[in-house]
Amino acid sequence: MTRRIGSGALVIATHNEGKLKEISALLEPHGVKCISAGSLGLPEPAETGTTFVQNALIKARAAAEASGLVALADDSGLSVDALDGRPGVYTADWAERQWFEGDPGRDWYMAMGKVEGMLQEKGAEVDRSCAFHCVLAVAWPDGEQAVYEGTAPGTLTWPPRGTMGFGYDPVFVPRGREQTFAQLDPAEKHAISHRADAFAKLVADQFG
Repeated sequence: MTRRIGSGALVIATHNEGKLKEISALLEPHGVKCISAGSLGLPEPAETGTTFVQNALIKARAAAEASGLVALADDSGLSVDALDGRPGVYTADWAERQWFEGDPGRDWYMAMGKVEGMLQEKGAEVDRSCAFHCVLAVAWPDGEQAVYEGTAPGTLTWPPRGTMGFGYDPVFVPRGREQTFAQLDPAEKHAISHRADAFAKLVADQFG
């Protein structure tokens, strides 16, 4: 039987308040009180893994060990079949500006363009299949852990379409739809997203 999170405090291994709010809303019906690693002043560990599972576990374990509480972390990204699964765990890194490009931060249009350029180099008939992935990792202070993986399969389109969403959403068309994630109503997107898939598995296992 899977070990249960319970109804106590759960540390969300993030310094992003938006992510804390989103996860808190998903777990509130189950009596879980979420607090962020950022609010506890916990350092962010280096994400040295080569898979989504490894990076999610690195973050969850670090938060659990530092806080003495159960911790939840997620790691997510886009994998493109024709690019051998890239950008994968480096999804956000592909949007990083270099110091000489000015305006430090993430440039998602640049990242989308990089993916598209690599696909076009392979010819007009290139396979545009891809998937968003989300891994949720739960870690207990004594070292026990649980992992839940979610996916949202789809295809890449160009040029980008839509103004909602973020990241690669404007070029991602989920399977069975004609609109991109960035064109869908946020509630509709969240219902079919990779994160929703992972959370459904977590909730079924932990609170079912």
